[in-house]
Amino acid sequence: MSGIIQLLPDHVANQIAAGEVVQRPASVVKELIENAVDAKATEIKLIVKDAGKTLIQVIDNGLGMNVTDARLCFERHATSKIRHAEDLFALHTKGFRGEALASIAAVAHVELKTKQDQEELGIHIIIEGSKVITQDVAVLPKGTSFLVKNLFFNIPARRNFLKSDNIELKHVIDEFERVAIAHPNISFTMISNGSEVFNLPSSNYRQRIVNIFGGKTNEKLVPVTEETEILKITGFVGKPEFAKKNRTEQFFLVNNRFIRSPFLHHAIMNAFDGLLRDNNQPSYFLFLEVPPHTIDINIHPTKTEVKFDDEQALYAILRATVKHSLGMFNVAPILDFERDANLDVPYDYKDKTLGSPTIQVDRSFNPFEPETKKYSASHSFEKSKSAQPHWESLYTNLKQDATEVSNDYFETDLVASKLFDDKSTESQTLIYQFNRKYIINSIKSGLLVIHQNRAHQRILYEQFLTNITVHQASSQQLLFPLEIKFSRDEMMYLKEIQPNLEGIGFAFEKMGLDEVIISGLPAQISDTNVIEILHDLIYNLQENLPEDSFSLSDSIAKFIAKSVAIKSGKYLNTTELENIVNGLFACKEPNVSPFQKPIFITLTTEDLDKRF
Repeated sequence: MSGIIQLLPDHVANQIAAGEVVQRPASVVKELIENAVDAKATEIKLIVKDAGKTLIQVIDNGLGMNVTDARLCFERHATSKIRHAEDLFALHTKGFRGEALASIAAVAHVELKTKQDQEELGIHIIIEGSKVITQDVAVLPKGTSFLVKNLFFNIPARRNFLKSDNIELKHVIDEFERVAIAHPNISFTMISNGSEVFNLPSSNYRQRIVNIFGGKTNEKLVPVTEETEILKITGFVGKPEFAKKNRTEQFFLVNNRFIRSPFLHHAIMNAFDGLLRDNNQPSYFLFLEVPPHTIDINIHPTKTEVKFDDEQALYAILRATVKHSLGMFNVAPILDFERDANLDVPYDYKDKTLGSPTIQVDRSFNPFEPETKKYSASHSFEKSKSAQPHWESLYTNLKQDATEVSNDYFETDLVASKLFDDKSTESQTLIYQFNRKYIINSIKSGLLVIHQNRAHQRILYEQFLTNITVHQASSQQLLFPLEIKFSRDEMMYLKEIQPNLEGIGFAFEKMGLDEVIISGLPAQISDTNVIEILHDLIYNLQENLPEDSFSLSDSIAKFIAKSVAIKSGKYLNTTELENIVNGLFACKEPNVSPFQKPIFITLTTEDLDKRF
């Protein structure tokens, strides 16, 4: 009987390994940039096209490779980082598995150009699906250039699972930022579809963070510094007033390697306890240095999940350090007692001598003398009464007419007041607010209970969607234009949705690389919460940006309507209640909210009778 177990061919094994290592274009960007960093490059350039689906190119001025290494690097488990298993616990480099290049070459067209400084000629290799097509010598500059084209060309199913270009580009930018923040001494450049996204010169940590996330970031940062035997902490945390609802500006870098750690994140949140609003996330850029033997990074192929020897100690040190920094820079509240100045003793009292107390007696005081009124109210009243004819004499002839006019006025006012009171009383019996959450309206068949927040969402949603489609929205001009700072990747999304926002009523005066000036807003949005609304809108669209324009307009209208709608707990007067009810039943779909939740229920007379 023949055996049924057989060895897989190398190209098949590499394609299977690529399922773990190469998940999307961002995975290729991460591996290639980290290899450039390991090659001791001082300048790294990233070029992507169609979010990396068509083209990914990483150019560096590092050490380069000779002919043997250039061919061997595409073999599986070929690495220069480790020799023995014990080396895994003393890593000072990014990559070590030796799987990345073999996996990338198995699912893409790869072109490698590399040259060492001491060599006169370099090597040019073209590989398609793990198969070497050509290998030639070429005149090249020092360093290495990796060109990855047509990712997943031989696995169409994997290519179909990729998201839209905007979402994939967001992941590429995330990986680029993580490496760029970890190595501020290296100059980074990123170009997407021919336009420059980032141009980061060599700098320190603070300048690198500001260059990536915009100039306004500098005023948000609070330095964090601590050094112990088991942990060294440097970096910055953001001030609580600048916290956002998204987690885009949260970076843990252990030994210059980006990691994800919910445990350490909880330590940061604990340090910010009582300083953040609900559902807000603080910004932090923390660089942790631990001995290499106390950390295990060989857990997951992405190398973003690590295991520490003593997590509890790291948690306590991190929490205390962040809390100390917030208090030292007067960010955290401290105990402060108001000092009464009357209790202070002047300094000159120290030279005074104590004297014996003296008693003073008022000898003219007679306890049996009856009390006399020193002030007379009648005197002043009489004086004002005697002065009365002087001004009344000016209006002697008009006394009768004034009386008639005043009587007519009071009669009219009384009638109007009565009519208004009757109307308001009648209105209150028909519609009123319950628990500042529901609107109760009486109808012929019974009672109508309306959820005020969902009803207002439906009204605003149809208004915004109509305005985006027709482009006839009215804009409320601002007396002082708003200047809002965004990061580079946020500005990319903002420019894409700019026509939709202008259809709602936004008026953009200027759009730069990392800032935007708004001169007009929709009537439903105030200038106090426009910054938070735009940041949250961009974050939600980054996660799932629709392909077609209608879906994009629909998503924007839904989100802004939800953000601007009247919240539960707000008091509404009778006029506002009537406007919501009338506006709701004027909508095309009054039954459900934009998020497909019921807006109102009807309690008939029969339903009420069954309760009794």
